[in-house]
Amino acid sequence: MIEYTLANGVIVSPGKKVHSGNLGVVGDKIGSPGDAVNIDLKEKSFVYPSLINTHDHLQGNYRPPVGPKKGEFYLTWLPWDNDLKASETFKERSQLTREDLYALSGYKCLFSGVTTVNDHFPHALNSQILPTLPIRAIQEYAIAHECTSYELKWGDGIEIEHELAVKNKWPFITHLSEGFDDEAMRSIETLEKMKVLDNHCLFIHCIAFSDEDIKKVAKAGASVSWCGFSNMFMFNVTAKVRKMIDAGVNLTIGTDSSATGSANLLAEIKYDRELYRKLYGEDLPAEKIFEMVTINAAKAFWMQDKVGSLEEGKLGDILVLNAKSDNPYENLCDAGMEDIELLVLAGNPIYGEMRFIDIFNGNLPAGYTQIKVGEKSMFVKGDPVGLYNEVRKKIGFKKELDYLPFEPSIQEVA
Repeated sequence: MIEYTLANGVIVSPGKKVHSGNLGVVGDKIGSPGDAVNIDLKEKSFVYPSLINTHDHLQGNYRPPVGPKKGEFYLTWLPWDNDLKASETFKERSQLTREDLYALSGYKCLFSGVTTVNDHFPHALNSQILPTLPIRAIQEYAIAHECTSYELKWGDGIEIEHELAVKNKWPFITHLSEGFDDEAMRSIETLEKMKVLDNHCLFIHCIAFSDEDIKKVAKAGASVSWCGFSNMFMFNVTAKVRKMIDAGVNLTIGTDSSATGSANLLAEIKYDRELYRKLYGEDLPAEKIFEMVTINAAKAFWMQDKVGSLEEGKLGDILVLNAKSDNPYENLCDAGMEDIELLVLAGNPIYGEMRFIDIFNGNLPAGYTQIKVGEKSMFVKGDPVGLYNEVRKKIGFKKELDYLPFEPSIQEVA
């Protein structure tokens, strides 16, 4: 059983006072190890819960994005779907296998400090492939596409899927009000009539919510995933996030797929904060953003007893970042991929600087490789360099994917 202590770090956890101290890992959980490996962070690193992305489509994480014609925007998601399937991006993407695309998405998450994500596709499409990823893509969720006549028929129907969520204490996850036609704008009313509006619901996008819709969502205890970049790219408008916060909605952040969204969650955090500033003329507090990508997201997934904060007995999902700022919350909001020092999933380091190799008794386990990110040597679970090279081989040219923080050709020389 793996046991180690991250000593003399600055511990940052939702609802707790930031403090210098030690964080122990025993097996897959946060705990108090005995005579174990001790890694001294020398109070130069911030130790956070690893991040949670509440909305992605892992098969769709390919570049460049596909959107409306210049100067135009969509009314609903449907014309975007048609544009995507007619695009050169889709044609190029189709040269890769689903396994390739999901593996790329796993590393999109990993290299942005994310260890937990929802892949918003039906279980029939992803249940076999999600366990192969280097991070945790949740499998305990109920699903719908949305609640309009032109929705994709995901799951067994809204009422049946919601009942499944209630029975199993899962989230019920669906796009909602992603557009401005009459049906999209009546989405909350539709769910009310079905009697499925409650705290199991995690709604994605919600750009057409009225003030009354927001009040109803807050009263029901439902959660919302804000995907600012994707919303603005497709519709030139986003959710009324300040009103949602003021109403007490459990607000989280999602990237959407990189077919319309930002490169990864770290990029989304920066974009959404700047968007909030432009929309409202004030800052969205960095501590609030931290909560949105940790404990709020865990609550939305019905996983708050397992992840989202650094508490003894919870899973050892840990992100260690270089302390570039004195303020740990600003430090997270300003962080880039190059600032990650260590990422841990259920106690198991999956990405980190080579100085953390002592956790593995000085030797990389089977199934890990070493890569160069900037000037730093890093270990990583799996072989993202080999994957990147294979993608380029299949595509037939030097494809660049901005969510991978390394250049494969450099790795061969290093």
